[in-house]
Amino acid sequence: MSQEPSTTAPGAGEAPIWIGVDTGGTFTDFTVLEPERLRIHKVLSTPERPEEAIVQGIRELGLEGRPLRLVHGSTVATNAVLEGKGAEVALITNRGLGDLLALGRQGRDRLYELDPQPAAPPVPPQRCIETGGRLAADGSLVEPLTEADLAEVRRALERLRPEAVAINLLFSFLDPGLEQRLAEAVPEGIFVSRSAEVLPEYREYERGIATWLNAYVGPRMDGYLQRLQARLPGAEITVLQSSGERVDAARAGRLAARLLLSGPAGGLTGGRFVGACAGEHRLLSFDMGGTSTDVAVIDGEPQLTTEGRIGRYPVAVPMVDMHTIGAGGGSIARLDAGGALQVGPESAGAEPGPACYGRGGGEATVTDAHLVLGRLPAASALGGGMALDAEAAHGALARLGEALGTTAEEAAAGVVRLADEHMAQALRVEPPLDGDHPQAFTLLSFGG
Repeated sequence: MSQEPSTTAPGAGEAPIWIGVDTGGTFTDFTVLEPERLRIHKVLSTPERPEEAIVQGIRELGLEGRPLRLVHGSTVATNAVLEGKGAEVALITNRGLGDLLALGRQGRDRLYELDPQPAAPPVPPQRCIETGGRLAADGSLVEPLTEADLAEVRRALERLRPEAVAINLLFSFLDPGLEQRLAEAVPEGIFVSRSAEVLPEYREYERGIATWLNAYVGPRMDGYLQRLQARLPGAEITVLQSSGERVDAARAGRLAARLLLSGPAGGLTGGRFVGACAGEHRLLSFDMGGTSTDVAVIDGEPQLTTEGRIGRYPVAVPMVDMHTIGAGGGSIARLDAGGALQVGPESAGAEPGPACYGRGGGEATVTDAHLVLGRLPAASALGGGMALDAEAAHGALARLGEALGTTAEEAAAGVVRLADEHMAQALRVEPPLDGDHPQAFTLLSFGG
């Protein structure tokens, strides 16, 4: 996976230094384990090219050219799904199944809503390509995949020019050969996600969503992990999967759907360790970041599931049993079409960030609201070195307050109350308590 440093390279002969890197939507955090000390560091994330913040932090820590074992957790994939900022995907499936992902399951999010509005399909109908290559449940061939089919698929992709392709054929886990032939017909430069590789098991809808999610976040994850390895050629880089296990960076990029809870999984592993040190083994974890908040149960060990969700999408790949909501310090406050105050799931991220970061952001966020209310001292420096712009924060909340017909301070209080309620609701209803009362658990809060 990694390129060994030459004997003349800087740091040759040294024992590798362990470094943990957590890339969030707003900040990128570092923990360095050296023989004599433990160091922590923080830099602003660079959302368009996440590897830049990692390289910057390593440089500021004085670790350039040193042999590194880098363990990486990332919320890049999580935030891309929650904020709807993934790749443009084309779906290739069997004839008659182009609307499979749009139909989903029979369950409804709002059981008593008499006139529910249909959710937008993951892949618009004009980007769904139906073709041959259909298998029966016993693996026998029902409809062949002809050369004419392959040529038509290729022409459709050249016309659509998607960033990524999700290939999801019926029962392909019994024989992945048909999906592989379709993958070979995809024009060069397009990221390919095959269901037989992403989730080789039955349940076409769940497998299809996992394959689409892999294509949706894959180009971004694969691209930046490749660039990171190129920028750190002597480093051994592994990435935390959603299950808490580590995987080679090259494989991680191809199977990006397994990274949707990469960063949060690392938080749970650390939370279990901290709880054990305190003699607490039954924990409700609460991990708040800049873009999202994650809650989970740790009952001795983090629980795993293949029935998790990211936003409104089921995620059938193995992952820590966790609920993620689009509410964090950078969540944007705004008025909806009816004039009601909403907070999230859109986030100001690191570019431009909350108004108080002084980087050009003009929309009010949860962090701005805390600053206006005095809960963040105006003289404080985030990450140890970034001064806050209290005037910009007050201006953003004043504009929101004017739209609400109230003051900046009252608008800020409303933003915080609403964000807190989103988070409290997640703790009340989502964790798999198995009938236990929440009082049987200790709340472990971390993040930031």
